[in-house]
Amino acid sequence: MTAFARNQWYVAAYSHEVGRELLGRTILGETLVLYRTQEDGTPVVLHDRCVHRRYPLSEAPTRLDGDRIVCGYHGFTYDTTGACVYVPGQKRIPRTARVASYPVVEQDSLIWVWIGDPALADPQGIPRARHLDSPGWVTVRGMEPIDCDYGLLVDNLLDLSHETYLHGGYIGSPEVAETPITTEVDEGAGIVRVSRHMDDAECPPFYAKSTGIRGRITRWQDIEYHAPCLYLLHSRVAPVGVLPEADGSDPNGFHTEVTYAITPSGDGKVYDFWMVSRDWATDDEEVTEFLRGNNHTVVMQDVTALNLLQKTLGTERHGYQELSINIDTGGLAARRILARLVEEGEKPMEKVQ
Repeated sequence: MTAFARNQWYVAAYSHEVGRELLGRTILGETLVLYRTQEDGTPVVLHDRCVHRRYPLSEAPTRLDGDRIVCGYHGFTYDTTGACVYVPGQKRIPRTARVASYPVVEQDSLIWVWIGDPALADPQGIPRARHLDSPGWVTVRGMEPIDCDYGLLVDNLLDLSHETYLHGGYIGSPEVAETPITTEVDEGAGIVRVSRHMDDAECPPFYAKSTGIRGRITRWQDIEYHAPCLYLLHSRVAPVGVLPEADGSDPNGFHTEVTYAITPSGDGKVYDFWMVSRDWATDDEEVTEFLRGNNHTVVMQDVTALNLLQKTLGTERHGYQELSINIDTGGLAARRILARLVEEGEKPMEKVQ
């Protein structure tokens, strides 16, 4: 089981999911309730259990009174900092009547939450995905919970050779598995880059039907994985022989940004936030709906495979040795980085004199 790196930022929700209705999520085993303040819409994240009898604050009949949460079981009321400001039947509020509050940042249409030591929460450390809410880009998105270790999803996304077999007829083609990869690892920054450039490839239906390209294509897949949570796939397709200009411009190519937020929910459970962004055919609703439906199908193929893989690994014989090959280079690098982040998060902080 992949251990959790607690002193890190994780995506808890999409911006559009968080409003005046209470939203419950579980991240690294911590139950959370999310909502927005009434005056300026600032997102708030608190622990999702009343201190009195542990009633979930995200569940009805719990409600908001202004920016305060009123527990639907006995009426304990909390402000945005998690402090209890009212208890039923008495004026004295117990000193321990407080729920945890969590650092939260809204950026690039994502709600990021820090589960670890609040003193270490630096918003500058959140990786960017500017295309998600930039003008000129259209994004389709969704989220699927998977009953698997989050490390399995990291492995899945860093080794796209599985597209050929698991996603044939959608985004897979023979060339994806046949083309060697290049891998770069920035251990200090916690970034893994995996690239696969195909000069002459079959155009899979995902791109043929959305771009109108007929015939063979050049296809580039350039991955950036920012451990532990954000995955970016910079995808380019163009008719064979069409290359980018010397200045990097690419008027005849189609660029698509595929983004995943990989957020562990608990042991053996992960939230798979998926997004597909494009800066071409942005006014074509038919293309938008095709990409939404097609990518959802692809995601659900991964969900089915990873759920099955988790069950299979749980029944392996003692002493089973995993086999890895060249296509696993990126995933193995990600494992090393995740292990380091876990180890660093467990070190005791030095006391300030």
